[in-house]
Amino acid sequence: MRASTGKLPTGFGRLWTAQTVSSLGDGVTHAALPLLALTLTRDPMALAVVTAAGTLPWLLFGVLGGALVDRWDRRRTMWVADTARAALLAIPAAAAALDVLSIPLLAAVAFLLGLGGLFFDTAATAYLPDLLRRDSVLLERANSRLRGAQTAMSGFVGPPAGSALLALGRAVPLLTDAVSFALSALLVRTLPAMPRPVPEVRESLLRQARAGAAYVFRDRVLLGLALRPAVGNVAFLAVETVLALFAHERLGIDTYGFGLLLTAEATGGLLGAGIASYLGRRLGTGTALTCTAAVEGLAMLGLAAAPNPYVAGLALAVCGAGMGATMVLAPSLRQAIVPAHLMGRVASTSRMLAMCAAPVGAFLGGWLATTYDIRTPLYAAAVLLLAMTAVTASMTSNRRVEEALRAAAPAGGPDHPVAKDPVHEGAPDLV
Repeated sequence: MRASTGKLPTGFGRLWTAQTVSSLGDGVTHAALPLLALTLTRDPMALAVVTAAGTLPWLLFGVLGGALVDRWDRRRTMWVADTARAALLAIPAAAAALDVLSIPLLAAVAFLLGLGGLFFDTAATAYLPDLLRRDSVLLERANSRLRGAQTAMSGFVGPPAGSALLALGRAVPLLTDAVSFALSALLVRTLPAMPRPVPEVRESLLRQARAGAAYVFRDRVLLGLALRPAVGNVAFLAVETVLALFAHERLGIDTYGFGLLLTAEATGGLLGAGIASYLGRRLGTGTALTCTAAVEGLAMLGLAAAPNPYVAGLALAVCGAGMGATMVLAPSLRQAIVPAHLMGRVASTSRMLAMCAAPVGAFLGGWLATTYDIRTPLYAAAVLLLAMTAVTASMTSNRRVEEALRAAAPAGGPDHPVAKDPVHEGAPDLV
């Protein structure tokens, strides 16, 4: 197959910068919001309400939000969403300054921020393949940079910055995030306009949402790509629920050491995002996805059996690398094969499946640890991940991926390059 000879357009640099700045603000708020709630109450249920409120928009409006994004101009949707989030954060910042902040207000803000994130993320996912003309090589390169920046800003820089800014005043981290959204909105407004997708026959929003979800479930490649994060979230949330207790009781790790343990996973995630394109070129996208999924399962098995913190840290780093690579390869493939007029609905359907699976994983982890042993959720997660690898391997094999890319190519028209799988001629299809 031909390799892509194109370069990332100038507009991508502005999109990358906007999302990097916004991810920094997200990391600040991710750390500051629970700490702000902690200054108001010690009730675990009240704290859980604030945390859960941010995920509710995806559960309630995920597919409908995708249908709206497919109707709207994607660039405008992004900058309006970020402008609205910047204005929204001024409310709790003012409440904190006036000492009238409350748990209901924080929960409402978390919900509305999540709703804005739904529209921004879905629109950005749909805008990127238009900007890069659905060139799968460029999409992998772009998603690698976006994922790496997101991990660095929201995983490494943002949380400690949020904690430090909170020490300066309760309003400071909120205002910092508001500034990040405002800067992102300004940058997004300078992006090149993309032609809107050819509109479908006018249908109700609900009917269009159902059509987008049905498109995912009818296509074996897209269904395989959607099942990975859905099953993965069950496994990873089962582990996350008991990880702190496992680290303390079985590995003898204190609070500071637990932070380092999580940093090891994030470091692996950065490495995985960086090598994702190489894996895709070397093995083929389908086989690379199967390998990264298997690596996640085996790494989780290593974590479950870890006799000390060093082995546990290595296992989490390897698992993070598998996750990082997957989160570059899978979205890039989806963006290359999904028609433009369905991109918002397909992306939001996949994201909603993953979000709905998270509470199942949290409950499963707590139940297994209570009923059996603290290591049991980790072993169960490893089994789930390896079983998911076996089930989806044939759904996203190199052969199926190449067929999907060839089928998608004519839809781009003469001004769009043929969608390509970054795989060498003769790369092995191991599944």
